[in-house]
Amino acid sequence: MQDTSFAIHPGNKKSIVGVPYHDIGDLNHFTQLDHTFSFVCEQGFVNIIFYREEIARVVMNPFSPPTMESSFALVAEPENVDIVVVESEQMIVLNSSKLSINISRSPFRIAVYDKDKNLLVQETNRGMGYNEKKEVICYKDMEKDDHFYGFGEKTSFLDKRGEKMTMWNSDVYAPHNPETNALYESIPFFMTMRGGNAHGIFFDNTFKTVFDMKSETEVYSFSAGGGELDYFVMAGPSPKDVLTQYTTLTGRMQIPPKWALGYHQSRYSYETEAEVRELVQTFIDKEIPVDAIYLDIHYMDGYRVFTFDRDRFPNPDKLIKDLIEAGIHVVPIVDPGVKEDPEYSIYQEGIYDDHFCKYIDGEIYHGDVWPGNSAFPDFTNSEVRKWWGEKHKFYTDLGIEGIWNDMNEPAVFNKTKTMDVKVMHNQDGKFKTHREMHNLYGFYMGEATYNGMKKLINGKRPFLLTRAGYAGVQRYGAVWTGDNRSFWEHLQMAIPMCMNLGISGVPLTGPDVGGFAHDTTGELLARWTQFGAFTPYFRNHSAIDVVRQEPWSFGEEIESIVKKYIQLRYVWMPHIYTLFHEASQTGVPVMRPLLMEYPEDVHTVNLSDQFLIGKNVLVAPITKPSTFHRVVYLPEGKWVNYWTGEVKEGSQHILVEADLETLPIFIKAGSFVAQGSVKQSTEQPEDDLQIHLYPATEGEANYVLYEDDGKTFSYEQGDYLEKHIRCEFKEDKIKFTIKNQGNYQPEWKDWTLMIHGIDQEKVIMVNGKLISSGSHINKVENTLSIKLEV
Repeated sequence: MQDTSFAIHPGNKKSIVGVPYHDIGDLNHFTQLDHTFSFVCEQGFVNIIFYREEIARVVMNPFSPPTMESSFALVAEPENVDIVVVESEQMIVLNSSKLSINISRSPFRIAVYDKDKNLLVQETNRGMGYNEKKEVICYKDMEKDDHFYGFGEKTSFLDKRGEKMTMWNSDVYAPHNPETNALYESIPFFMTMRGGNAHGIFFDNTFKTVFDMKSETEVYSFSAGGGELDYFVMAGPSPKDVLTQYTTLTGRMQIPPKWALGYHQSRYSYETEAEVRELVQTFIDKEIPVDAIYLDIHYMDGYRVFTFDRDRFPNPDKLIKDLIEAGIHVVPIVDPGVKEDPEYSIYQEGIYDDHFCKYIDGEIYHGDVWPGNSAFPDFTNSEVRKWWGEKHKFYTDLGIEGIWNDMNEPAVFNKTKTMDVKVMHNQDGKFKTHREMHNLYGFYMGEATYNGMKKLINGKRPFLLTRAGYAGVQRYGAVWTGDNRSFWEHLQMAIPMCMNLGISGVPLTGPDVGGFAHDTTGELLARWTQFGAFTPYFRNHSAIDVVRQEPWSFGEEIESIVKKYIQLRYVWMPHIYTLFHEASQTGVPVMRPLLMEYPEDVHTVNLSDQFLIGKNVLVAPITKPSTFHRVVYLPEGKWVNYWTGEVKEGSQHILVEADLETLPIFIKAGSFVAQGSVKQSTEQPEDDLQIHLYPATEGEANYVLYEDDGKTFSYEQGDYLEKHIRCEFKEDKIKFTIKNQGNYQPEWKDWTLMIHGIDQEKVIMVNGKLISSGSHINKVENTLSIKLEV
């Protein structure tokens, strides 16, 4: 090639030293139109608009005025926010009641302060700009005590300071480890903790994006391979405030059906109807609770979606009906790849109605996945999503209410592992490349599936499990952490992964319990099930060529332990369900890092091996083999050992004994926890509701138990029960105030108030009435039980 003109091709020239980054330069002028502030700079255009008093959006386009288009993630419209503009020769300041944005004129730099004049984000030496590849980039100063959380589904520890992370949805079957960068989910949102306060940044750009908290010690950056620099700043100031602000922008999960929160059993694959029936019967015979059985790809006819293999599953109607009668739901897998087969109706419809992704010249894109050569629906198009959603009638007619979306990055069996980035998408008349829309593909598929199912199941709540997604995925689905391994290291890694997904707005998340690939062991399965009993999403899943890991797979001792913790999940269901209602209202996750409740405690900054369920339940799994003790950090306050009742002072590390049967759990004194009874599935009624109080010596405690039918959306019309309980602690008295709100009549007609740690006589008052001894009150050792009406 060197003897042709190719030898002097300009593409062969190395990058010009000194000009990889083009700064936006000085401000030329600015204007205000309604609530949008527009800035014209030497090398770029910037718009700033306040969405709320505490949320501001900044959009930069290097080459033309910003389009102000937003991704499918954004559901909020900007409110009418009063802004006071203050101009000087050096600076322009935009003030809301909760944010102050200072804009330096030369060069153009942005600094954002909260209402108390605390600095949140700042640009000094570098600000916004682009490089020679026309990638947009933004630099922010990094303070010495900044710590970063969120970023969706990422490996390694809780705190992401010192890491460089790529957002590009990727099928990663190879073992996940701390240097695995891009995984299945891309959620370009993070929270910064500094000095006990928090603020958030959501970078709403769907191209491949990179967050670099590693390359420099005093600056971090976020960049994208195309599009505009479009980000939101959220003022906090608490971590919970940031989550509420972020989910105000991107939406919140509706309360999932209660069965989705039970124990789920899966394998790649349960290959025949006979195998599924035997599996279910074993759960029933052994009295091990289960709410869902999953069908992986082998249930399909040649891996064609919306089909059953009638040799393997000769009577799916009867199978699913029988499982429903047993209180068990069936969740089939549905992938996006549609087999190229001219005699296959789904492929025919996709071709005739122009539903598949195409190149710019009109050629349909085909890629190799499980069915072989396959076409892919263009989910960016609302008509395609409607069509795909309606196809789920195939499942709902059988009684199926839950779907599992896999391979929706989309995964393709080629060198790039995904669709050709030159493929074009028709986003309702706007034509965009797959390079821009890749990270949204699984998200759009999730919307099609969830809303399609919702229309088909007559007022019931659908359940969707999705592998791929983008910011806002919580509106439609649960997220599991993908193809992990049966390694102790993967059990350890799952804890911060789930916590960071929760910080990223996804409350219903969990790993494959026991590990997906490789061979698990009985001890690993026991310890992982203990952890799984307190993850928001609780599913055991394993690969086709590994040892079985159903609860009874490793003998009676392990079976007994696994069964104990699956049963414990159902005992804790009332409390967990209450926390999901809270998540639906606030965006605050069910499973939380300790820093969310104790942001000023330096010991919580990177605490990656223990977590909170709600505010006051601390769980500290054992994550190493042959280990029967561990160090547990207890924050401020007094903490009660759930198993022994022993009280420990907080603000210290303690050594906790934990034999193979024991998961360390502590409950903060001054807290309530609602519990129910062991049952075969959530379809069985609750008949033994208990609300446990772990008293403090002084002060007060508050709790709101939430209950509804667990199945429909009738709670949106007021058909729910909120039991508000307030408790005041005195030296010789405990005073309860209990009020109900809502119209729902629960299954239980009475309930038991359990007061722990009563070692002396105390006066108990409920709604102003003295509770004296009698048939409705009982004391066993130091626990007092009081029967009360609904």
